[in-house]
Amino acid sequence: ASLRGMARCMSTHSAGGAGLRAALQTQLDGIRAAGTWKAERIITSPQSSNITVQGRTKPVLNFCANNYLGLANNAAVIAAAKHALDTHGNGLSSVRFICGTQDIHKQLERAIADFHGQEDAILYASCFDANAGIFEALLTPEDAVISDELNHASIIDGVRLCKARKERYKHRDLADLEQALKRTQDARCRLIVTDGVFSMDGNVAPLAEIRALADQYGATLLIDECHATGFFGKTGRGTPEHHNTTVDIINSTLGKALGGALGGYTTGPAEVVNMLRQKSRPYLFSNTLPPSVVGATLEVLGLIAKDPTLPAKVQANTAHFRRAMAAAGFTLLGDPAHPICPIMLGDARLAVQFADAMLQQDIFVIGFSYPVVPVGKARIRVQISAAHSSEDIDRAVAAFTRVGTQMGVIRA
Repeated sequence: ASLRGMARCMSTHSAGGAGLRAALQTQLDGIRAAGTWKAERIITSPQSSNITVQGRTKPVLNFCANNYLGLANNAAVIAAAKHALDTHGNGLSSVRFICGTQDIHKQLERAIADFHGQEDAILYASCFDANAGIFEALLTPEDAVISDELNHASIIDGVRLCKARKERYKHRDLADLEQALKRTQDARCRLIVTDGVFSMDGNVAPLAEIRALADQYGATLLIDECHATGFFGKTGRGTPEHHNTTVDIINSTLGKALGGALGGYTTGPAEVVNMLRQKSRPYLFSNTLPPSVVGATLEVLGLIAKDPTLPAKVQANTAHFRRAMAAAGFTLLGDPAHPICPIMLGDARLAVQFADAMLQQDIFVIGFSYPVVPVGKARIRVQISAAHSSEDIDRAVAAFTRVGTQMGVIRA
């Protein structure tokens, strides 16, 4: 009872606080009125291709997770996480440079660097943190950073934090990139940054051509590989492997294909990693990754090394889904080889209603609208997994076809 009373006292709001709440409520009402409110469905099972959702009696097929390799609920990965809990505890209660570095953290950093063919790696709590911490730590006012205009929000925020000269080039536009390189030839160092795969459209950066321009103008090339690591390219080494080229620095995540928990990293030259350990604020001021995540990710990297068919399964499933959806009359964006498959609908309210109708068909997808994507470009973003069977994909396409016909998106 005393705790409840204390909570009531603590929740008393000042007049100034009431003003903020009222202003925010007006904005929230506007989001609801626009049909772009982001409701959170409650999952009551582990992440998988088949999940259970609060309020529904039957399992549903999940077609919107970043669980590209289907390893989020893999038995060996879970066992490795449990083993790390037993051997290394629940957490470190520390940042890395004080007393937060265990042997398994160093093992994982070595494994990540080896996986990407780089010299060294550094772990973060998320790839958002890796992107937030890299530009300020590496670049000075004498440098320049040149960024694709549709890069992920974490890259945009990270670039804002640094004092380097900032240039944006039009999305995947090599001529515009070259102009930015020409404008910045007086800079001490130039860093080109691009997503390897752009998460909303599923399109792939022209890395080989960007690499050529970087070499021509003496620039460093950094890519965000969150939607490529582990499953894109013949052996899952990502966009550089897909394009048969190289990059200088890679930022990526442990929270998608590599087990789906949390964590991010930078991998690249030893000098880059060493400087990040000294100066990167998200690294210096955030707790170290939990041992269970570290142990699980080591197991995932081992599974990818042992089973080279996993990326091929993603690619085969992607081709199956894209072919069937196009035949049904839907408009899809994205690279044909990539498992991000945006189903274009245009109207924000339609996207939300379409996703709700799909749930009634036992298919879990989500509508994406502004500000996540541009106004008028609302969509259902489907993501294909190695865990999906051919029958799962056929069920999803059949449900899309029924709902699309009912809503007038496609013709019967």
